[in-house]
Amino acid sequence: MRQAGPSVTEQMDLLLKGCVDVVRPEDLAARLTAAHAEGRSLTVKVGFDPSAPDLHLGHTVVIRKMRHFQQLGHRVVFLIGDFTGLIGDPTGKKATRPQLTREQVAANAETYKRQIFKLLDPETTVIDFNARWLGALSSEDWIRLTAKVTLAQMLERDDFSRRLDSGEPISLHELLYPVAQAYDSVALKADVELGGTDQLFNLLVGRDLMGKLGLPPQIVMTLPLLEGLDGVEKMSKSLGNYVAVEDPPEEMFGKLMSVSDTLMWRYWTLCTDRTPAEIDGLKSAVSSGVRHPMDVKFELARQITADLHGAAEAASAETHFRAVHQRREVPQEVADVTLRSVPEAVQVVKVLVMAELAPTNAEARRLVQQGGVRIDGETVRDPFATLPGTRGTSCLVQVGKRRFARVTFD
Repeated sequence: MRQAGPSVTEQMDLLLKGCVDVVRPEDLAARLTAAHAEGRSLTVKVGFDPSAPDLHLGHTVVIRKMRHFQQLGHRVVFLIGDFTGLIGDPTGKKATRPQLTREQVAANAETYKRQIFKLLDPETTVIDFNARWLGALSSEDWIRLTAKVTLAQMLERDDFSRRLDSGEPISLHELLYPVAQAYDSVALKADVELGGTDQLFNLLVGRDLMGKLGLPPQIVMTLPLLEGLDGVEKMSKSLGNYVAVEDPPEEMFGKLMSVSDTLMWRYWTLCTDRTPAEIDGLKSAVSSGVRHPMDVKFELARQITADLHGAAEAASAETHFRAVHQRREVPQEVADVTLRSVPEAVQVVKVLVMAELAPTNAEARRLVQQGGVRIDGETVRDPFATLPGTRGTSCLVQVGKRRFARVTFD
């Protein structure tokens, strides 16, 4: 039983912060009022398909909203889509998403269980897996379930209709994805489902299906998709514009300091728990000249890094950043890499790969050509530049702004 806490108005103020779509606010207020009067909590559902092993700041926008519900005493269900992950969410895709194996899904799910507790309370978070009920449905159950959803309803999805119009194939299993996600809400008897704005269609199918099956339709709440560090594309690991939840503190802090002065306000809103009034205060202080944008950006990087790694790690990361990037000092702790000596010279590109400072020769070549590599403080721009590979040769290699290694041939 949930203890008395903030009023419904106060809860609404916190829960609606940063939301784009709320279907419907009056339903949420009514359900909060009823739960408050009855001394019970709402069931808040968020589904994550374990399609990749790492969560990034874009994912934390929704996870942070989960924490808001959790802080107000409501029951939060972190639903791992170990069944739907086998289908692959077609949302926003121009082609059929590759299906994952059960082994890939299981491995990724384990990393999710660890990473979410950087923000959520492990004592009060319910972790569930949708294979528990979706895997138990018989063929007859699936037929009766899909009879509740029409093809016309499915084709209301922009990505499905675009692919149909352009002659791109749509596999039949993709049409099952929104139905499966909707049934998750039925199985959990969800009061609220959260998701990104790209999930609005799927969340509304869940609301519709619950009504057809005699359950109170869930409230749908969507959060914005966070722009990546480039300020253009949605944060994505594949685009390289991301901040991973498990990035080391120094790397995380450095990435956040690369955010533009304009984009940092978006991060303040979506990646921190600061109130709109507090963020407006920061904006006013910057626009009036009372505070410098860089100072406020330091505060942002410190806040987010502290949320995910702790205050002490954030302070250490800030000290490192100021030393390396503002005073251009080499960090005290530099990775020592020993390579096997050879009589001939070795290309810098190959050294970067062997020292694990670049994943491939092509990526190492790109880093060099873009001026992102320094050898003993000197920028290397020639992709065919070489280093002596003889025994005892040593040099300090810097890649980008944050990665250093002392490379020695032995």
